[in-house]
Amino acid sequence: MTPLPYRLPRPRRTSGVRFGLRWRLSVAIAAVSALVALVLSLIIYNATQVSMINSSRDVQDERLQSAQRIYESTERLALGAVLNDPDLPAPLRAAVERGERATYVSHDGGDAPDVWAATPLPDGGVLSLHSRFTDRYSVLAELDQTLILGSLSVVAGGTALGVLIGGRLSRRLRKAATAAARVAEGDADVRVREAIGGRARDETAELARAIDAMADALQARLEAERRVTADIAHELRTPVTGLLAAAELLPEGRPAELVRDRAQLLRTLVEDVLEVARLDGAAERAELQEIALGEFVSRRVRTFTPDAEVRVINDAVVTTDPRRLERILGNLLANAARHGEPPVVVEVDERLIRVRDHGPGFPAELLAEGPSRFRTGTSDRAGRGHGLGLTIAAGQARVLGARLTF
Repeated sequence: MTPLPYRLPRPRRTSGVRFGLRWRLSVAIAAVSALVALVLSLIIYNATQVSMINSSRDVQDERLQSAQRIYESTERLALGAVLNDPDLPAPLRAAVERGERATYVSHDGGDAPDVWAATPLPDGGVLSLHSRFTDRYSVLAELDQTLILGSLSVVAGGTALGVLIGGRLSRRLRKAATAAARVAEGDADVRVREAIGGRARDETAELARAIDAMADALQARLEAERRVTADIAHELRTPVTGLLAAAELLPEGRPAELVRDRAQLLRTLVEDVLEVARLDGAAERAELQEIALGEFVSRRVRTFTPDAEVRVINDAVVTTDPRRLERILGNLLANAARHGEPPVVVEVDERLIRVRDHGPGFPAELLAEGPSRFRTGTSDRAGRGHGLGLTIAAGQARVLGARLTF
């Protein structure tokens, strides 16, 4: 048992990268932003490219008509027109053979596509134009840069927005988790809704309200159970006292001795139950004074368990409640005598008091969950106590601001 201020254990640090809600939300928003930016960029680029190709076809067709009029009136080739060009693409040649004026676009991997236009002549020849509008298609390169910069800006903005929203939500959830942990530790005054703050009506606020409602209902039930326990013990105190007084009037003998022993045991149980109820009510206050811990423990151990060994490793002057500390020490020594085996050793090391016996040790349930009333760690109830000693010791330690460990 250590009469020291109770401190929460520090959270364990785990190795590796921990991706919290903030970063998951940011990554999700960034991915969606990148996808939307990519799709929009492809749509804009393709639409612009199709529009420029159609415009190039129209320009080439108009030039071809002008070249045809000049050729038919002067028999002179103008505007770069070619007569019966052997390099005419096959799809365009097929259209001309059907008597159609047509255009054709081919792309050989250069900066701009090749735009062809051809028309049949009355004399059976084919007049054609072949051009590459490099100046027009240079706009696409500039458009590429603009779309890339715009997409990066959208992704960066989406990521920043995700960090902002995710950070706010993550902070509220962390505050809610911290407040819920304090409620689980028994702090009945904590309200998760007040801890997270703000007026947002989101899922976090709903979670906080649900936890607060659950804590209120649990606290009300525990308080009702505490009052019932205290009322029952209080009502039993008077008849038990009368029973003990009546037992003293019995004639001496083994039967009277058994009755007095059982009555005294019942009275002790009632007093212990009342003490547990008072401790559960969190109304107990320590009456503090300075004591020399080593000397105090040595005297009390000689009174409670004369056979126990006391080792004062490092003495200290502490501010505590001697009556409550004596109660804790007495219950620990009684538990060691009842459930352990000699020798019992009590060590004082500054503000630390350690009571150790050489028995089988505490049961696994107690080590995992701490002491609990009417749970002794064994199914045998005959002469093995009622499980209140360690519960009272732990409760008195909380009143002192101490921590009882096993």
